[in-house]
Amino acid sequence: MFNLNKRRQAVVPEVVTITTEAAAPAQAFYQSPEELVHQEIKLAVHQKLIDEVGGALFVGDALAPDASDLIRRMIQDAVNVRGELVTRHGLDQLHSQMLDEIRGLGPLEPLLADPLISEIMVNSASQVFVERDGKILPTRVRFQDDAHLLRIIDRVVNAVGRHVDEATPMCDARLPDGSRVNAIIPPLALNGPCLTIRRFSKDPLKIADLVSRQALTEPMAAFIRACVEGKLNIVVSGGTGSGKTTMLNVLSSFIPAGERLVTIEDAAELQLQQPHVIRLETRQANNEGVGAVPQGDLLRNTLRMRPDRIIIGEVRGGEALSMLQAMNTGHEGSLTTIHANTCRDALSRLETMVLMAGMDLPHRAIREQVAAALDLVIQIERSPDGKRRVTQISEIVGMEGEVYLLQDLFRWVPLGRGPEGESLGQHRPTGIVPRCQARLEEKGLAVALGTFQGAQA
Repeated sequence: MFNLNKRRQAVVPEVVTITTEAAAPAQAFYQSPEELVHQEIKLAVHQKLIDEVGGALFVGDALAPDASDLIRRMIQDAVNVRGELVTRHGLDQLHSQMLDEIRGLGPLEPLLADPLISEIMVNSASQVFVERDGKILPTRVRFQDDAHLLRIIDRVVNAVGRHVDEATPMCDARLPDGSRVNAIIPPLALNGPCLTIRRFSKDPLKIADLVSRQALTEPMAAFIRACVEGKLNIVVSGGTGSGKTTMLNVLSSFIPAGERLVTIEDAAELQLQQPHVIRLETRQANNEGVGAVPQGDLLRNTLRMRPDRIIIGEVRGGEALSMLQAMNTGHEGSLTTIHANTCRDALSRLETMVLMAGMDLPHRAIREQVAAALDLVIQIERSPDGKRRVTQISEIVGMEGEVYLLQDLFRWVPLGRGPEGESLGQHRPTGIVPRCQARLEEKGLAVALGTFQGAQA
C-alpha cells in the first residue's frame, strides 16, 4: 500500500496542479452538465493525488501496484463529498479517464482506441477533429485548457528525446504504436498549441488491399511489383494525407528478403517486414541549438553501410542531391516520397531541393541528374469523397533539350460523381510499352504486354 506520509519533491509531469482559474474556462468546453460534473471530480482527484501521494504514484515509469485501486477510491470519495449522483458506468468512465490522464494521452485515448480513425487533429484545447473513413469530422473531445494540452504534447515528444518550447516551437515525433506526431505551439500557433497525429494500421495494408479498395488495378499492381523487384528507382508523389507512406510500405513489401535495407526518416513510421533492416531517424537540435542530425547527414553515412537499397521516408530538402548521386552510383532500387500534385511537378520540386543543398549547379546538370537517377513516378491523390487512389504512373525516359521526357503508362480517368457524391472513374493503361520493359526482361521480371494495352485517354 502507499505510504501517504512519504512525499517526493519531484512531481510526475502528468500529476500537476490545476488551479481554479484554469478550471473556469473549461465550462465552455463541455457540452453537458454530466461532463462538467465529471470534469470537476477529476480536478479534485488530481489535486488530491498531488497533495497526498505525489511521485509515489509511480514505480519507475509504471504506475505503482495499488495506484489503480487508490484512484478508484478517491473518485468515490470525491463523488460522496459533492453528493453527486454518478452511475456505476460513470464511475468506471471517470476511473478510465483518470488513468488516461496519468499514464496516457488524456482525452485523446478514446480516439486512439478507434481503429477507423486515421488522423487526429487538435486545433486548440477546445477544438478536435478526426479523419474517419476518409472524412474529416468534429468531435466532442476537449482539453481543460492550453496548459493541459501542452502537458500532453510534452509527454509525447519527451518520450522520443525531443522537446518543444518557445525557442523550439515545432516538433515531429512518434507514439509507441508508430503513429506520426506533429506539434506546434505559440508564438507560432496563434490560437494555442496544435497537435496532429497521423495513425497507421497495426497490420500494414498489402497490395491486395489497395486493389480491393480500387486504389489501383491488378495489372498496375503487377507492373509496380516487377519494377520494385527489378530495382528501379521510384518516387511516390502526392499531397498531404494522400497515402504516400502507405504506398511506400506496400512497395517495400516487394523487396526480396535477402537484401540489406536502410531507412531514413524524420519520424520513424515505415513498417518494413524484411529481416535485414537498419532504421535511422533524424535528430533535432538540443536546447543549446546544437546536436541536430538532418537527413542529409544520415544519407551520407548510409552510403558507408553497404546498403542494397535506401528508403527515404520523404525527401524535402538538400538531401535530394545526395539521394540522386546515390541512385546514380550503384544504389538501385531506392524508394522515396515527395509532396507534389503531378508527376512532372515532382521532378520540378526535386530540382528545387537540389538547389537547397547550396551547390552552384546549372539547371541542365540538375535535370540530367534527375532524369538519369529516377525511373518511375507514382502519383497518388485523395479525392473529395475521402478515397485514395493512384492517378498516374509515369516513366522518365530521358531529356529532350532541357525538358524531361515523361510517358504516362497508366492514368485515372474521372467520369463524374455518383449519387452520393463519390468520385467515379476508371484506371486505364495508355497503350505505351515502357522502356524499362527491356530491363525487366533481362531479369526475368517482364510483365505481359497486355498489361499496357488499352485505348489512350
